[in-house]
Amino acid sequence: MASMRQRFKLIVTSAAIAVGISVPAYAQETLDEMFEKLATAAPDEARRIEERIADQWSRSGSAAIDLLFQRGRDALDADDPEAAVEHFTAVIDFAPDFAEAYHGRATAYFLTDEIGPAIDDLREVLALNPRQFAAMRGLGIILEDIGRPEQALEVYEKVLAIHPHMEMVPEAVHRVQQELEGIPL
Repeated sequence: MASMRQRFKLIVTSAAIAVGISVPAYAQETLDEMFEKLATAAPDEARRIEERIADQWSRSGSAAIDLLFQRGRDALDADDPEAAVEHFTAVIDFAPDFAEAYHGRATAYFLTDEIGPAIDDLREVLALNPRQFAAMRGLGIILEDIGRPEQALEVYEKVLAIHPHMEMVPEAVHRVQQELEGIPL
């Protein structure tokens, strides 16, 4: 599934760019308020809300941890997932409750074909942040990739309950439903 991997890389890159954009005007808006708006927003507005949520998630509360986290993201952007694993692992060592470090490391593991560790880190992300829709989408992609369409569909449907316009997820739901119904893709 090389095309799935390429799409995942594109998503990771676009998310990293989007998260890097800060929108100070929304600093007072809470995550709960943003999630309420996300559930009913039009597609364009949903993307802007997604970016604000991701921006908040990417802040650990420590400048040093944020710098290390950024180095991991930079390594992913430079197509160096092995270095990214090292940076995200360092973040996790110092801030084990920072969910986005596990998400970054899961992405890096996935890109190095270490599927088991990627799944473990995605589970940790979701234990720390149950509404982390990008981690859910990543888990769905992996489950689909390893031949577990029923579980992938369940995860994708959870994503859509939180973020109805999440990139690639409606198409993934349709594709998996067709697969499960025996309709040729």
